[in-house]
Amino acid sequence: MTDREILRLDGVDFVRESRQILTAINLTVLAGERWALIGPNGAGKSTILSMCGAVQHPTRGSVHVLGGKLGRVDIRELRESIGHVNPRHPLGSPLTVRQVILTGATGTTELMPRWVPDAAAHTRVDELVEMLGLAGLEQATWPTMSQGERGRTLIARALLPDPPLLLLDEPSTGLDVAAREQFLSTVDQLHRSRPDLATILVTHHLEELPTTTTHAMLVKDGQVHAAGPAQAVLTTELVSECFDHPIEIERRAGRWQARALASD
Repeated sequence: MTDREILRLDGVDFVRESRQILTAINLTVLAGERWALIGPNGAGKSTILSMCGAVQHPTRGSVHVLGGKLGRVDIRELRESIGHVNPRHPLGSPLTVRQVILTGATGTTELMPRWVPDAAAHTRVDELVEMLGLAGLEQATWPTMSQGERGRTLIARALLPDPPLLLLDEPSTGLDVAAREQFLSTVDQLHRSRPDLATILVTHHLEELPTTTTHAMLVKDGQVHAAGPAQAVLTTELVSECFDHPIEIERRAGRWQARALASD
């Protein structure tokens, strides 16, 4: 792990249609850190992630991503250096696994017309297919793939340009227990093979955190409730406060578990 700064949000406010969505958000992510953004539905997690991905601009405050400040950099060029995994990927065409991965080179949902991938791109696809357990599935089409296969394919797509930052927006959505465990094992394997890769994962289920998670931020009502090393943040007291409900937190074999306690 290096101390190279990947991302910094300073005093970020975000207002949408006169409604305050985020207030005074501060977050710094260094190379090799694996952050989890956790909080109730509607807390503002996905909005924070959209700032990290250079999709939204802050109303107030500043956002620096990969050395560039939003508002002063070429957004399209910046986004090409950010991997983004969204399980609601809006693909309507029956692209194959290989074709979906190749769209990561252009940052598009569909294959670009008249765009021809070079030999380096094909070699990179081969490496990712092997690393993410997709060997033998390269010709499977998007409509016929399971959610787990889609998830691994989307990680490969996001990693194609070898980005220093990977964003995962509720990546376990729609997965059954077995597929979820396979997916989390894939993420752990990715972290071990790419130790300098910085990741930010959004979820409201602690059971969906990979064992390689290093840091966590609890978000409540658009504000940071707590942030720092995961073991210091993901505690019974802080999580209960964040969700306004008594929740017991345990960590076993590197994985977090949450159990609601009976209210007095």
